[in-house]
Amino acid sequence: MHILLVEDDRETQDYVARGLREHGHAVDVADNGLEGLHQASEVNYDLLVVDRMLPSLDGIALVKSLRAAGMSAPVLFLTALGTVSDRVQGLEAGGDDYLVKPFSFAELRARVNALSRRPPLREEHSLLQVGNLRLDRLNRTAMRGETMLDLQQREFQLLEYLMLHAGRIVTRTMLLEEIWGFHFNPDSNIVDTHISRIRSKIDRGDDPPLIRTIRGAGYMIRAN
Repeated sequence: MHILLVEDDRETQDYVARGLREHGHAVDVADNGLEGLHQASEVNYDLLVVDRMLPSLDGIALVKSLRAAGMSAPVLFLTALGTVSDRVQGLEAGGDDYLVKPFSFAELRARVNALSRRPPLREEHSLLQVGNLRLDRLNRTAMRGETMLDLQQREFQLLEYLMLHAGRIVTRTMLLEEIWGFHFNPDSNIVDTHISRIRSKIDRGDDPPLIRTIRGAGYMIRAN
């Protein structure tokens, strides 16, 4: 496999990279989050091994950015942050597995091998549809009927999240945490403002509205 290792501790980086190469893998390395983001955006890796505490851009933000850009390669977090909440945060950010330091290389290798056996995200799984609204998660495009929608990055992410939860209520808190990374209420109408912008772009002509406001709860996207 072609693996990207994003690790800023040189001793750990050398240890992991050498071990993976000895077992037949091609390994590229990056020692900060921004460099990891750049490399993963340019190369189609089979697997990423990512530390959480990275300079420039932390591992959680790195993986969220790559998932938002449509990257489907499995991600193994390799980190000293080992509480249950740390693990949950890593997995919900887009990680597929979570290994806490200190670790044995035998366990790391076993987890890498297990992730390599998982089937990749098939193209059809990247296509979301609600009514005549279609969203392509790989190509980052959205269409309502035959009309291409001009969505800003946050608008695309928000619409994608709603469509992934089509038919279910999505609260403002969920959107603040998942789209903006806020784990508190910023005391602003940022969610409502973006929802309004999306509605103005997708609800045109004779097409029925798709995004419903659920009073006192949040929002739901659903076709009639």
